[in-house]
Order: sequence, then C-alpha cells, then structure tokens
Amino acid sequence: MQEAHSMKPIAHIHTDFKEKFGIPRQSGRAASLTGRIVFLPAYRNPDALRGLSGFSHIWLLFDFSKSHRSTWSATVRPPRLGGNERVGVFASRSPFRPNPIGLSSVRLLGIEKTENEGDVLLVSGVDLLDMTPIYDIKPYLPFSDCHPDATGGYAEKMQDFHLQVDCSEAFLKQLPEEKRAALLECLAEDPRPAYQDEPERIYSMQFAGFDIHFTVHGDALNVTGIDAVE
Repeated sequence: MQEAHSMKPIAHIHTDFKEKFGIPRQSGRAASLTGRIVFLPAYRNPDALRGLSGFSHIWLLFDFSKSHRSTWSATVRPPRLGGNERVGVFASRSPFRPNPIGLSSVRLLGIEKTENEGDVLLVSGVDLLDMTPIYDIKPYLPFSDCHPDATGGYAEKMQDFHLQVDCSEAFLKQLPEEKRAALLECLAEDPRPAYQDEPERIYSMQFAGFDIHFTVHGDALNVTGIDAVE
C-alpha cells in the first residue's frame, strides 16, 4: 500500500529571474547571482536559525513549482546533450520528476534581521526562479558532503564550458552595478537550449527587471540591447 505524504513550504526565495529562461542550470555556476530567502510567518522563529551563521554554504530543498505534471517519464533529454539523447530521470537533474523536488547548494552570505519579514537569509550562487517554494534548509558539511574523487558521468564534459560574452559598457551601465557581474555569468552559461544553433536569432531573457537581448555565434555571445521591463 502506497502512503501519501505532503510537505509544506517553509519559505520562498526572491531572485532576479521572473521566467525560467536564462536561469543557470546548476547552483554555483553564477557565483554573483544573489537571492533572499524569506520565511513564511509560521517559521519566522529566530531559534530555528541558531548556529546557522557558522556555515558558509547551505542546502536548499525546493519545489520545481513551474514543472508540475500529472505523469512522469523514466527517461529525459538533458539540454546539454543536445536535447536528443535520453538518459534515466534519476541520472539527471531534470525538473520533470516523479516528485518535482530540487536540491541546490548555495553560499550563505548572512542573515538579515528585518522588521516585517523576520530573519532573512542572504545567499549567492542561486539557480532558482523568483518565488520558488523552499521545503527545507540544511547546513552544507564540507567534511562529508564534498567528495574530491567523485566522477560526473556524461555531465563532466560541460564542466569548463563557457561562452565568451561581449557586452558594451553602455549597455551594462543600464543595470544597477551590483547586478552586472551576475548577468555576465548567467550569459556565459549559454541560456539557450543546446539543440538551438541559430546565429541570426535574437534571444531575449528577463533579468532583474530588464529584457536582455543577445545573439550567439559559435562560442561568442553578443548582447544587442538591454531594456527596462515596463
């Protein structure tokens, strides 16, 4: 007999991504990308965070809230394999899973005490959509969570992959200074699906309240415009 279980969100994370397109595919790949984790009122007890500030990184267990499906597939097509090669769902980090649960390791920058939101966690290296529900938070333990001799399977060949990003100073200056490094890091990760190779196509992604327009030729990404979202 199968047991039914339910989990309640304890918090939501606020990030610069209102849409899925452009979000880094793994945490830590865009180290400058920041987020704020705001707890729901029932969990705004400072005692629950006692001792957390001593850790440099934390694990986030979260809901792929925009990827819920009523059915699941045993195989998926990882974008970095061109979208044509299938692997087992449990050999991937695809959001389309039997249970749409994600896991991210992020850097804990600090704990901000606020009057209206309680204690807020400030984090970086995020790979989450704005307002993603957080189910749980755990400290990252380097002596047990880090495995220097680990192998990365088919994903290993993408470890050092980056596009060369060309963005003029005039375009960059349209963004707040504290957002510029994160944008360049996200673009270097190549937001496009791996199966798309259209040099003349102008892509657009939303980031921090701006529409970022760009083209990709080979391994070079060129930003063609930055406009504030109206």
